[in-house]
Amino acid sequence: MSTASSIPTFQAQKKPLISSRNMDLLVHLFFLLVSATGVIILGLILVFLVMEGLPIFEKVSIKDFLLGSAWYPTYDPADYGIFPMIVGSAAVVVVSTLIAVPLGVGTAFYLAEIASPRMRGILKPVIELIEGLPTVVIGFVGMVVIAPLLQNVFNLDTGLNVFNAGILLALMAIPTIASIAEDAIYSVPKSMKDGALALGATHWETICGVVFPASITGIATAVVLGIARVIGETMVVLMVAGGAAMIPGSIFDPVRPMPANIAAEMGNAAFRSDHYHALFAIGLVLFLITFLFNLLASYFANKYRRVGEAI
Repeated sequence: MSTASSIPTFQAQKKPLISSRNMDLLVHLFFLLVSATGVIILGLILVFLVMEGLPIFEKVSIKDFLLGSAWYPTYDPADYGIFPMIVGSAAVVVVSTLIAVPLGVGTAFYLAEIASPRMRGILKPVIELIEGLPTVVIGFVGMVVIAPLLQNVFNLDTGLNVFNAGILLALMAIPTIASIAEDAIYSVPKSMKDGALALGATHWETICGVVFPASITGIATAVVLGIARVIGETMVVLMVAGGAAMIPGSIFDPVRPMPANIAAEMGNAAFRSDHYHALFAIGLVLFLITFLFNLLASYFANKYRRVGEAI
């Protein structure tokens, strides 16, 4: 055997086209761009709303627009007061929140801590099915089923009112609240629950004293997302809220929330008319209310998170 044949041969490795450092930089920039896309789109929407909504304030002051009690955009002179719509939106949101939050959070605790695997396997798909129902179907049920029922039970002139809209919006928010809150409850370490049980706490005391404080941040996030869906919902309130631009005296009065007014009148508003700009101004007000609500909710979520960590 020759000496030359026993000497191993080495082949030069090919140099990569992009170094690992440059590749990491490109990946970082790609994900940064993807993350910033939502913020950029949100900013563009805000710019568009401002450009299309601000011209109305050359015809009416901000005070008269926000606090005016009459909405007659086709009259001469026209009235552009949206205060009844703001109150109507707030009334519907409050009613739906009072219904959805206890039921949604209670459902989450039942599925995560109490229900048997068999019962959970039955209820979970049903909740997800409700979440996937088209809003127009939910609104149709409100018009055909709930409205006549409310009208007969409470002897009302119409069943299309704040209470009807609140029930249906709560139905839409409950699956969102329940699903996200359930994930938050599942994220509580099992060791914390076992420790409470080992110290003599009952299952109910463990849920109230350990699980709930530890998962309060996720539960608060679930409530925020559920209410956020309610605030901007259009089709349901358009169909079952009653369509009356008036300040409600009770939960059985008809109202016209801001999203419903935009959807009902945008198709009839002449392009770039005062009516057109007023509707975009309503959209801007709705955007700002939602944004401020999310800021406030984030503040409380962080506050309760610190409390939960302390506990």
